[in-house]
Amino acid sequence: MPNGKPANTRCIHLTEEYLCDIFHHPERPQVCADFSAAPDICGTSRSEALILLERLEIETSL
Repeated sequence: MPNGKPANTRCIHLTEEYLCDIFHHPERPQVCADFSAAPDICGTSRSEALILLERLEIETSL
């Protein structure tokens, strides 16, 4: 995604299993490589992460 990924848009490199298809490739964006999952943002599962991220988006849009 040359111009970045908009919010609420699925990454074009995300597989059906929710894995990065370019994880070990040089094309992987630096922002992805630098990302470190934090429990207060990502929780312990995908479903919990989606809930936490939705809450964060609501709280920061006020």
